[in-house]
Amino acid sequence: MNDIMLDQAPEAMALINPWQDRFVFINQLTCDLLGWDRDALMSQPVSRCFKNSLPSLHVFTQAVIHKGSSLIDDITITTADGREIELEINASVTSVENQQLICLCLRDRDFYQQWRMHANAQRHHKFGLLQWQRIHQVFQDIEKENQLILSAAGEGIYGVDAEGRATFVNPAAERILGWKAEELISRNIHVAIHHSHTDGSDYCVHDCPIFAAFKDGTVRRVDDEVFWHRDGRPIPVEYTSTPIMDNGHLVGAVVIFRDVSDRKLAESKLRKALEEVEQLKHKLELENAYLQEEISEGYNPHHIVGRSPAVQQIAYQIQLVAPTVATVLITGESGTGKELIARAIHSASDRNSRPLIRVNCAAIPQDLFESEFFGHVRGAFSGAVTDRLGRFEVADGGTLFLDEVGELPLGLQGKLLRVLQDGEFERVGESVTCSVDVRVIAATNRNLKQLAKEGKFREDLYFRLNVFPIRSVPLRERLEDIPLLTAHFLQKTCQRFHKPELKVSIAQIQRLQQYDWPGNIRELENLIERQVILSRGDKLVLDDLALTREPPQDVLPLVAETITEQDYRDLRYQATIDALRHTRGKLYGEDGAARLLGIKPTTLASRMKKMGIDRQAFA
Repeated sequence: MNDIMLDQAPEAMALINPWQDRFVFINQLTCDLLGWDRDALMSQPVSRCFKNSLPSLHVFTQAVIHKGSSLIDDITITTADGREIELEINASVTSVENQQLICLCLRDRDFYQQWRMHANAQRHHKFGLLQWQRIHQVFQDIEKENQLILSAAGEGIYGVDAEGRATFVNPAAERILGWKAEELISRNIHVAIHHSHTDGSDYCVHDCPIFAAFKDGTVRRVDDEVFWHRDGRPIPVEYTSTPIMDNGHLVGAVVIFRDVSDRKLAESKLRKALEEVEQLKHKLELENAYLQEEISEGYNPHHIVGRSPAVQQIAYQIQLVAPTVATVLITGESGTGKELIARAIHSASDRNSRPLIRVNCAAIPQDLFESEFFGHVRGAFSGAVTDRLGRFEVADGGTLFLDEVGELPLGLQGKLLRVLQDGEFERVGESVTCSVDVRVIAATNRNLKQLAKEGKFREDLYFRLNVFPIRSVPLRERLEDIPLLTAHFLQKTCQRFHKPELKVSIAQIQRLQQYDWPGNIRELENLIERQVILSRGDKLVLDDLALTREPPQDVLPLVAETITEQDYRDLRYQATIDALRHTRGKLYGEDGAARLLGIKPTTLASRMKKMGIDRQAFA
């Protein structure tokens, strides 16, 4: 019976007696596998067939006898023609007529593995088909259950399986992407609409957040990417990819996205507007700084004081040139009011709604000339931590006043000449050419024509600046203006020092007219300020020493000696009274007496107590 069963077995089978080293029975499939005739093989010792793997055979048979069964998958057997075949042998102990034998099931390992792989492939194909059908059913259920929502939603929604293929696409997604649903379903969605970055570079699928959700099951939200329209246009989108689970397995994701083109456009316009606002803010801050500087220095840009023929001639020249865009060169000694003339020209021009920007050419270091005049961008040089507008850019649409232009180094004059000729320049560290509309007024106390002859000033720059020359005459040539100038400076100084307005006698005016004023109007203004501080009572008293030509170091000690401690106390008392009278006894706040005097309110209160001043008397 055992022989019949073994002979009909579907695999190569053999019974062996391990103790006698012989075959007890061999079925036909074993003979076919080894190429032996059954009788011939039965006459062979078992060890001869396994002659090249006897140690493995011995260990294997001992294991089978000890355990009752065992498996070996790397043993070789010799065929009738001498070939070696690798076998997989599954063996078990069996009893035949009270004799213990070992039953061997022999399999050609190469053939069996190929068969097993084929069988597995068939099973996997069947399983994969079933799995795909299951996944497809999951997404069909999602689409069916949410059909109303999918159709009504304004956002694009599509499903994608774990292989990246689209499973459903809602109408909004069709409108946004330009694809029909049937064109995308079963197609790799990444290849269709998400294949490139904004700049057109390839978008690797391994970097895609949507596909990453298939691996870790994490919801991904992205707000700065693009999907690609069917016609090749990039569409800025923000999207959320939510993984879909089925029986604990990741089967795909649902992606909800919206077209944010309008928002991106609005953001771009807003950024551009903010940049423009920032530039304008910086420009206004610079303009404000210049204007505050002018105010703090007490400029009087509205008119030039004087009635002399020289002043009338200057006024006539201003009237002629102001409406034009001609470059003006103002010459004259220091202290004659060249800047005042420049401001009068600007005020009378069509550019008076824009500021007049002043540049002291003598005060600009040579290595900072380009930055000061033309500006720079961040990182242009060490210390350039932010962008900076130059004076020409700040003065765009207005007037640029180049004071002390004769002090400009020769090597820098060519750069200034270019912007005067073409109205164009580049910021330091930037290759973009900027254009400006600036009217230039220059001033100097040096003879530029002579400097040009000596090669110390560019002749072409001199001619460019000297389109309309105006000479600012010295004070000694307009002595008849001294009464008006004295009255003007006296009134301004008394207001600034919070002192009652002083009177000046004709004798004092005549004394001022007898002096030749080497320091010109600036010297006269400084003299008036000094004498206002020293004068007591309601009259301006001029010290004869103040009108000598002694150097300042000789004058100052003599002046200082005339100020006694009592004089100082009187001046402080009078200043306090004037401030209280002006503010009607108010001590605190922006319009309080302490603010006018430049001291703390508590200090003023203490001072009033010591002086015996009652503020109620001024209320």
